[in-house]
Amino acid sequence: MSTAILTGPPAPGSSLDGDLRSLGFDVKAASGAEDAGALLSAVPAGERVALVDPRFVGHVHALRLALTDPRFPAAAAPGAITAQSGARPALARALSAAGDAGTDDLTGALADALDADGVSVHRPQLGTLVATVPTDAEARHAARAAVAAVDDEAVRLRSAVKAHDGFFTTFFISPYSRYIARWCARRGLTPNQVTTASLLTALIAAGCAATGERGGYVAAGVLLLVSFVLDCTDGQLARYALKYSTMGAWLDATFDRAKEYAFYAGLALGAARGGDDVWALALGAMILMTCRHVVDFSFNEANHDATANTSPTAALSDRLDGLGWTVWARRMIILPIGERWAMIAVLTAFASPRIVFWALIIGCAFGACYTTAGRVLRSVTRKARRTDRAAQALADLADSGPLADVVRGELSRTGIVRLQPLVLALIASGALLAAVLGRPFGSHQVIVAAVFYVVFSAAAVARPLKGALDWLVPPVFRAAEYTTVLVLAARSDEPQALPAAFGLVAAVAYHHYDTVYRIRGGTGAPPAWLVRVTGGHEGRTLLVTVLAALLADRGDDFTLALTALAVAVALVVLVESIRFWVSSGAPAVHDEGETA
Repeated sequence: MSTAILTGPPAPGSSLDGDLRSLGFDVKAASGAEDAGALLSAVPAGERVALVDPRFVGHVHALRLALTDPRFPAAAAPGAITAQSGARPALARALSAAGDAGTDDLTGALADALDADGVSVHRPQLGTLVATVPTDAEARHAARAAVAAVDDEAVRLRSAVKAHDGFFTTFFISPYSRYIARWCARRGLTPNQVTTASLLTALIAAGCAATGERGGYVAAGVLLLVSFVLDCTDGQLARYALKYSTMGAWLDATFDRAKEYAFYAGLALGAARGGDDVWALALGAMILMTCRHVVDFSFNEANHDATANTSPTAALSDRLDGLGWTVWARRMIILPIGERWAMIAVLTAFASPRIVFWALIIGCAFGACYTTAGRVLRSVTRKARRTDRAAQALADLADSGPLADVVRGELSRTGIVRLQPLVLALIASGALLAAVLGRPFGSHQVIVAAVFYVVFSAAAVARPLKGALDWLVPPVFRAAEYTTVLVLAARSDEPQALPAAFGLVAAVAYHHYDTVYRIRGGTGAPPAWLVRVTGGHEGRTLLVTVLAALLADRGDDFTLALTALAVAVALVVLVESIRFWVSSGAPAVHDEGETA
């Protein structure tokens, strides 16, 4: 249980004691700074502690935002400060020093002292919420009137919704999903439970789609929309109740992709029941979506802490954001998750899986071209200096394995590494895909192209990726690896090769998404052993081309090989991912801004 220490006798008529208890605090009153220090030292080291000025007047939700958010080691608002276990020693030092010096604003002095001691103190944006420490009766009366004038529950409901979201989500989901979130909070449900319910609903929807019947398709479309409502609700519940968790971060980060790609598989199975083989389209849609996300991730990481990070294109974008209608048009044109799932649900119910996939491919390709073109223009027109951190993040996203490490060492003495990384990546990928598309299935020349791909892709990451367009290197590698698997499976003429390829790309894509969210959390890429075991992008690509050549004339052996590889990769990356995300060192990453 958390402990709140009032730094003096409670003010007459104050509801502060009851407000703190309603937030889950055990409230203790101190006679002064020295007594507060003694009470602080008596609280078990692993517990959260808050110090609150007894004169505090404000909304309960202001206290909730300042004192209960689990994502920050320390946080403060006027009249209140809190510290979790990691920041407790610094708070004790600050309290001792403040007690010796004497101050009328003890909590404010403590917050400044923690900042000076190297502890980052989060100060939440309160907006219209009141949090103040009046110093006389007139100021107290005015503060109480200000509290009465603002409905903090309405503010709490509004703040449960993302500040920036897609058009469909903002106008067709959030107006009522926030109330579902409040209903869940009042019944003690957690965001993780809602997230799991969303996944289960989507899996049932995929099962309905797999029936191949019109009634199943209609049910699948409805259930997919219900799953999306729950997907919005879990984040709103986390913001409404401030119930953030590392496990929740992992579930939220991975379940969206699992739900969408499972639904693709369900549609492909349903179409197959009706005699229409759309596995190639399903895999193509998944590849396009994953590569599009890698473009987003790579660009953001490349410019995460770049200096002089401005360009005429960015300035134009900012001006367009000042016009209300262009904001929604630009958000809709990229087909973010809300619009995309709505389109999938409607077309599933009233059209065929083939139409669903073609609409997805066309819409997502257009959105990807739009966003990538804008980012390329920003990159070539800005005078940015990228940091070592950004270069390392791009290298991690590239997912180069042991073959690249060996080749890179040998290439360090040649002139090939002097070429720009993006040029090398495009040469490697272009040569590989030309061979895969142009040569017969099983041709040994494809293996030669794959070896060429290994060499040139290793050269592409031989230098730090600090160039203006080097953020495109990881997406190029993703497109090359995934498309190679797709084309070889499609040209094998084995009826189950494409479903096996779908499973392999899904497993590898999970590994790549997991890498992204680890980097976002500040913990860096997955361990080096995992990249070595899974082979890196170049090792897996070479292996698939070798398997295609060796097993071309051996019936279903290529399908079995793809299936075995998919299972092996999935088991290794899932076990390591679960181990990491449930560990105490995992970051609490919460996707507040991504709409795609």
